[in-house]
Amino acid sequence: MLLSQLAQAQKAAWRQATDAELASLLPTRAQVEKEHIETEMRTASGIVNGRGHFIAGVVLLTAGYSAEGKYSHYLIVQTPVRVGGIALKPGEYVFGWTRAQGGDALNMHFYEAATGAQVGSTVAHRIAGSSRVESLHIWPPADKALIQIGRFGIPYELGEE
Repeated sequence: MLLSQLAQAQKAAWRQATDAELASLLPTRAQVEKEHIETEMRTASGIVNGRGHFIAGVVLLTAGYSAEGKYSHYLIVQTPVRVGGIALKPGEYVFGWTRAQGGDALNMHFYEAATGAQVGSTVAHRIAGSSRVESLHIWPPADKALIQIGRFGIPYELGEE
C-alpha cells in the first residue's frame, strides 16, 4: 500500500512546464552533431518535477541542414526515462520518424544530439479517439504518460532519480 502511494505521489509531482520555463531551458538553436539547427519555440512542450528537473522538447527546423529527414525533434532529459522501451539517461537527444506500413504507426528513431549515435528505435501508435494534432506534446504522467507527435503517441516511464 505504501509503495503504491509513493508511486502516485511521484507521478503527481510532475506538471506541465510553462512557456517561460521552456523558453529558459530550450535553445533557439540546438546543437545537432556539428550543426546548430533552429528550433520552433511555439511547438515547445515539456514537464517538470518538484526538483526542477525537466523532460522537454521542441520541433527542429531542419530544412537545408544535413539532419533533414533524419531528425525532426530535439529533446532534453534531466531525469532517467524510458520512452517506448528505450532507456534515456539525462542528456540531449534528437529523434525523427518514418510512417510505418499501413499508416497507423510511426517508426521513431532516437539519437544522441551531440554525436548522432543512435540510442534506439520504437513505434508510436495512433492515439485512440484523438482528434487534436500536436507538433509535440509531452503529457504529465498523472494525465497520461505519453509523448504525442501528430496523432501518434509513445508511452514513457519515469526512472529513479
